[in-house]
Amino acid sequence: MTEVLPPTPSTAGTGSEKLDRRILAIGSVVVLGAVMAMLDITVVNVAIDHLIGEFDTTLNTIQWVATGYTLALATVIPLSGWAADRFGTKRIYLTAVFLFMAGSALAGLSWSVESLILFRVLQGLGGGMLMPLGMTILTKAAGPERIGRVMSVIGVPMLLGPIVGPILGGWLVDDVSWRWIFFINVPVGILTLLLGVKLLEKDEPRPAEKLDVIGLLLLSPGLAALIYGLAQVPAHEGVGHPEVYLPAGIGAVLVATFIWHASRTKGALIDLKLFRDRSFSVAAVTMVLFVVAFFGSMLLMPLYFQQVRGEGALAAGLLLAPQGIGAMLMMPIAGLIVDRVGSARIAQLGIIVIVGSMVLFTQLEGDTSYMAIGSALFVMGLGMGMTMMPIMSAALKTLRQQDVARASTSLNIIQQVAASIGTALLSVILFNEMKERLAPLAANAPAGAAPDTSSITDLPEPIRSQVADLMSEAYSATFFWALILLALAFLPALLLPRGKGTPPAPEPAVAPLPADAEAPPVIDEPAAGRG
Repeated sequence: MTEVLPPTPSTAGTGSEKLDRRILAIGSVVVLGAVMAMLDITVVNVAIDHLIGEFDTTLNTIQWVATGYTLALATVIPLSGWAADRFGTKRIYLTAVFLFMAGSALAGLSWSVESLILFRVLQGLGGGMLMPLGMTILTKAAGPERIGRVMSVIGVPMLLGPIVGPILGGWLVDDVSWRWIFFINVPVGILTLLLGVKLLEKDEPRPAEKLDVIGLLLLSPGLAALIYGLAQVPAHEGVGHPEVYLPAGIGAVLVATFIWHASRTKGALIDLKLFRDRSFSVAAVTMVLFVVAFFGSMLLMPLYFQQVRGEGALAAGLLLAPQGIGAMLMMPIAGLIVDRVGSARIAQLGIIVIVGSMVLFTQLEGDTSYMAIGSALFVMGLGMGMTMMPIMSAALKTLRQQDVARASTSLNIIQQVAASIGTALLSVILFNEMKERLAPLAANAPAGAAPDTSSITDLPEPIRSQVADLMSEAYSATFFWALILLALAFLPALLLPRGKGTPPAPEPAVAPLPADAEAPPVIDEPAAGRG
């Protein structure tokens, strides 16, 4: 016989709809962990040139400092949902924080480029689990009534990482030491561990959960190979190089094989039955199109500032700050709207706002006012705050508690792959647009005097202005394609379910009575009194 246990605070979900102190405390732990992971990617990218000289190596070798982290991150994400269910979300989250912190400390102590790459892989193994586990922890703690505001909390580091990272990284490398781009994670990690032990609620692991070993052997290396191949597109200026199409092709085959395997396997690493939920599947399709367009376009503005306007990495980061400010201001408002009226309308409006702001970027010139660009970036940030997290809220809002961990893993995989596709796609478009416009100028230049577009500030003034205008045209044309891709995301967004959405009724937790205990009498209660 069994007895019904009262719902715990983390699963009650039907109390006050405000984000109370408990939720905010849990959110602070999640945000600290996510900030470490998201900032680290962009902070390290700024230091790549400096590290080449520090370790007396080549760009091809030092690139593995970034690539190794990304591949480790992609490899471990599929494991996070199963691990959370099997061992408990709190335990795995704190383990991930420790791995990331230990990898950071060791990376800061690196004595060679090989040791730095190895410790970056260790960082990635921890960092890959922080975001999906953080989403799971907050979603379970807040319940479906507050998921919009919870997603807005998680979205802050996701949006600010690409903006704050270059600023922080540039300052640390120039004025402190490259080692501190890693050491800075240690005090943050210690604080996250201490707060996590105290504030995160213990959840019950499910020891019966078996690891889908075949799925892991297919999906983890498949994602790593696919993302690696896509990441090589900019370096090889297209998809025709073996270093692009071989790993990407092998990765795509492995991922496709995993989908076939998961559709026929109970307890697969990713539960494909989640996609039978209309809200989840429509939100996933919307997210793919949106992330491909938006995250791909996020590559363009920093490059425009550096290549066309001759700005450094630190200045480019500061010029991008209005976008982060706009997103930060809008996300709490959007989260409140999602919880009150649903995700559909706010996400649709957000896409329209981003498309409208991107129109300016399709008209870029070599001397476009920074005030105009900053204003458009601010409006784009507002649109981003209205879009990304509401889409994720729509995906998770109608799921059962026990499905949240696997769903969070699925969404993070979708986001990683879509972002890689978007970056590769827009990089190829930009390269082809540049080649088409600059080829005649290079052909007419004296032998050995073709303009070097990577150092436009070194060009003499007449040529510099001409090259800047041609490069601006290339960026404008690329932004036009980004705008088209973004507009396509509006189509599935129209299918997002309207209204607040209602998750299935939670199943009551049960605990077995001791073998020698007498069973209590069964008393029927009204259905409204349960759950």
